[in-house]
Amino acid sequence: MGAALRRIQLGNALSAFGNGFTVPYLFIYVAQVRDLGATTAGVVLAAYAVAALCVLPFTGRAIDQRGPLPVAMTGAVLAAVGAMGFGLASTAVTVVAASAVMGAGVAIISPSLATLIVWCSTTRTRSRAFATQFFLANLGLGIGGLIGGLMVDTSRPGSFTLLFSIEAVMFLVLGAVVCTVRLPRTSRIECAPSDKAPGGWRSLLKDRSMVQLCVLGGVMFFACYGQFESGLAAFATEVTHVQPSTLGIALAANTAVIVAAQFLVLKTVERRRRSRVIAAVGLIWSVAWVAAGVSGLIHGSQAVATVTLISTYALFGLGEAMLSPTVAPLVADLAPARMIGQYNSAFALVKQLALAIGPAAGGVMAGAGMWSAYIGMLIAFSLGITFLALRMGRGLTPAQDNPHAVVPAPREPREPLTVERPLVGNLPVEAAVGG
Repeated sequence: MGAALRRIQLGNALSAFGNGFTVPYLFIYVAQVRDLGATTAGVVLAAYAVAALCVLPFTGRAIDQRGPLPVAMTGAVLAAVGAMGFGLASTAVTVVAASAVMGAGVAIISPSLATLIVWCSTTRTRSRAFATQFFLANLGLGIGGLIGGLMVDTSRPGSFTLLFSIEAVMFLVLGAVVCTVRLPRTSRIECAPSDKAPGGWRSLLKDRSMVQLCVLGGVMFFACYGQFESGLAAFATEVTHVQPSTLGIALAANTAVIVAAQFLVLKTVERRRRSRVIAAVGLIWSVAWVAAGVSGLIHGSQAVATVTLISTYALFGLGEAMLSPTVAPLVADLAPARMIGQYNSAFALVKQLALAIGPAAGGVMAGAGMWSAYIGMLIAFSLGITFLALRMGRGLTPAQDNPHAVVPAPREPREPLTVERPLVGNLPVEAAVGG
């Protein structure tokens, strides 16, 4: 791993650490600490998501035109301003505004860092680079959430102000670290625009493989990440009847599996066909949703039901660890050199849409008590991941689906060149010079 990539990974880990301080407590902070009510808290979370959706369509073009470094620094500053605004805000208007600014900043950071990782890695090292990023981000979130939980006190608003201040500083640290990155010259040449062809959304939508990957990504994020904070949490408390504190243990199990398994599964998946790895994740998540459904049917032993539910979160973590070195590198390998930022932003937009739709759909079905239909729907979505991945794989080139299996063509020996030497006396002297 080069020095530039190490700095990017460090900045990403620190910002994730700061984010872990506050994300689990946003709803409580707005609704209870600032006493603005649950409705305002819901609007705050919606403003965060809407702001991200508004900036992502333009972020990719900015990255490709200006470069990922200035765009990442801009996002870091916006996120820091939003975080500090959260800590100081006391009215509904200021809290919503702070949420929108921070949401926009975080949305800009994500594809910018992904593009930087692409610029600082090669096709063969990219899987490990993205796996490291995912590992450090989850480690930072987990540690940040743990420390944040020890610091917060709903009776002391100042404790939350301190948390948001630390988060703001971490975003500024990310910006400062990114500012010092010196991209390798070889990366600049490799990722430089190769032709004058126009880019933009129209070109991206003509890329059949990328469109299929975006559809697949939407299903993946809906079926997993989009359910953690809504439908799955409601199912756990209302059907499996676990205590709210047990949800914290389940989320910790999810993070622990990611941290423990990330580099173990990396050795296996980075040399497999990417489409097959994603298809396997769909099967694993299908089992996870079956386990969740079974946990709601076990009435004789609450301990068994609880363990079964925790295994659901653990299986999700295993799937996430398999996806991190697979999906992001595939996005990069599908992108033309002039449109890497556009492709990363498009996939981030799909993720954000799924994260907005997923909790809403899960919440509606939870509110209606449609638990059998809910679990059945998500098993179907998970099996859909397997189907879509295998279908997408048929359209990928060998280099896109499994770059490690592509053997570089041997270099042909160069013909010896006949070079005239200076005259020796009256006779020319010729010699064969190897290439």
